[in-house]
Amino acid sequence: MSPRPRIPAAIWALGGVSLLMDTSSELIHSLLPVFLVVTLGTSVALVGVIEGIAEATAAVAKVFSGVLSDRLRRRKGLTVLGYGLAAAVKPLFPLANSATTVLVARFLDRVGKGIRGAPRDALVADLTPPAVRGAAYGLRQALDTVGAIAGPVLALLLMAWFAGDVRTVLSFAVVPAVLAVLVLVLLVREPEPERGPAAQEPPAPWPLRRAALRRLPRLYWTVLGLAGLLTLARFSEAFLVLRAENLGLPMSRAPLVMVVMNLAYAASAYPAGLLADRRSRPRLMAAGLLVLIAADLVLAGATSPAMLMGGAALWGLHMGLTQGLLATLIADAAPMDLRGTAFGLFHLATGGATFLASALAGALWSLFGAPATFLAGAILTVLALPGLFRFARHA
Repeated sequence: MSPRPRIPAAIWALGGVSLLMDTSSELIHSLLPVFLVVTLGTSVALVGVIEGIAEATAAVAKVFSGVLSDRLRRRKGLTVLGYGLAAAVKPLFPLANSATTVLVARFLDRVGKGIRGAPRDALVADLTPPAVRGAAYGLRQALDTVGAIAGPVLALLLMAWFAGDVRTVLSFAVVPAVLAVLVLVLLVREPEPERGPAAQEPPAPWPLRRAALRRLPRLYWTVLGLAGLLTLARFSEAFLVLRAENLGLPMSRAPLVMVVMNLAYAASAYPAGLLADRRSRPRLMAAGLLVLIAADLVLAGATSPAMLMGGAALWGLHMGLTQGLLATLIADAAPMDLRGTAFGLFHLATGGATFLASALAGALWSLFGAPATFLAGAILTVLALPGLFRFARHA
């Protein structure tokens, strides 16, 4: 038997980039909901709208950047542009004096995420042999999530060091963001485009055409529909932070819930990627859906910080089981010359679902309280199960 290929060094570098940028983003994100509600006096419903607009913006940008990366047959330049824009807007958060400023900052930050998302995901597939593709996506996601742990931990330490001065703490997010851009520019080398007969043809003027979309197989559209339903059932993690505040955790300790969630996410993402290469993918997805239902039920019934942390850990386990798997399925289903487009449409579907889910969650929270928000998430996850059965038939 031939030895199993290794994960390329460029994937480790891309994982390092994700780690650094997520450290920056999650330092901000772990404090931002409470900063908006407590410091700036914003309503929880408006927090849901801000989060939804931010994620929907990223989703729309990902479609155009993914299509453009197919058009150019290059991914790295757009990836650098996206990370660079996100790093450039990080100083706006500590300077914000109103929810409007935060919305503008989140909008620009998510535009950066949108520009980089689909080209980066397609680049992972371009760099990786199919035999280890699930492991590669799992590894990048795991390193990304290590950053999502480091950000809230850093926020906790800095909040203690600076006696709760949230603006000073938010300003520290600039440093890892800049480092992420430097690592990407210096250590990630894009593979040369294929030299086969298809590569000699001029690129299509605009890959997002009906003929191109018809080339995406039925399995791709099934995975896309399942991903949209799943995302609709899982609103922004900002509501985990708000649940912590709702149960009495002070602002200085609210980021702890993100630490717990991301520890479970990081610990499960790479093993789940290995399983995606070797075991039944429908069963792995089913396990992820069941874990999300359990997380929502625990969070809905939480009466103490300990129960909250248990629900957050289950939420993170669900993310680890499903997010790398969805990316692997998209990469496997899409033709190589349409990978950017395929990932762009994938992010559009999930981003639109996140917008609807976050807006709905904010409205439910304001009208009926926190438990109703998480119970609604559990019900929506159950409604996603028929999509899983359809995926299992085509997998």
